[in-house]
Amino acid sequence: MSGCLCLPCNKRPTPKAGSSAATKVDSLQKKPTQQPPPQPPSKNMDAVERLKSGFQKFKTDVYDKKPELFEPLKEGQAPTYMVFACSDSRCCPSVTLGLQPGEAFTVRNIASMIGPYDKTKYTGTGSAIEYAVCALKVSCIVVIGHSRCGGIKALLSMQDGSADNFHFVEDWVRICHPAKKKVHAECKMLPFDEQCSILERAAVNVSLDNLKTYPFVKEAVANGKLKLVGGHYDFVNGKFETWVSS
Repeated sequence: MSGCLCLPCNKRPTPKAGSSAATKVDSLQKKPTQQPPPQPPSKNMDAVERLKSGFQKFKTDVYDKKPELFEPLKEGQAPTYMVFACSDSRCCPSVTLGLQPGEAFTVRNIASMIGPYDKTKYTGTGSAIEYAVCALKVSCIVVIGHSRCGGIKALLSMQDGSADNFHFVEDWVRICHPAKKKVHAECKMLPFDEQCSILERAAVNVSLDNLKTYPFVKEAVANGKLKLVGGHYDFVNGKFETWVSS
């Protein structure tokens, strides 16, 4: 059944041609009916309504205006990049890097970390990497750290032998314990915040090294079909830097 509810209406007499009333009716009929533009989302809006409003704005402002972008995506995807980024709400890679739908196969987690090849411990990460490299044939994997990262701060704050405060967080960030050891050894005289900033980049390098333990990644890199890139997004100062993993 259609969702349209049609109500009966009373017919009005048709004005005679040439009359001022007829001219007014013709003028009204020629004007196209326009829907009011969607209102921008409000922070005070109900959480579900915020999602609906946000999608409607996207559909009106982007999706409906760019059929040349979205039509091909209905048939499949062929992204250039695989992007690992932090789950931090301030660091959306599609926004900060201007990535369009279809450009990047993206994984976000605490501190954008990648564990080493392990068929039992890191299967979620491993399956995403395998699909991106073996099925989608991405040509570049980018791992992006960022300023004031809570995961990095947690890693640097952890004391050996102390009890964990979370069910999962501490065990996860221990992936980059080698980076923490390096920072402690080389930068222990620096203030804590400066150590965190250095560790943000060092942790990215550990994840890049861990990527090379995946046999299909190692093979693609050796054959020149895949590049591994590190990145750091400083949202405090509005800076973004990259480096290629050797």
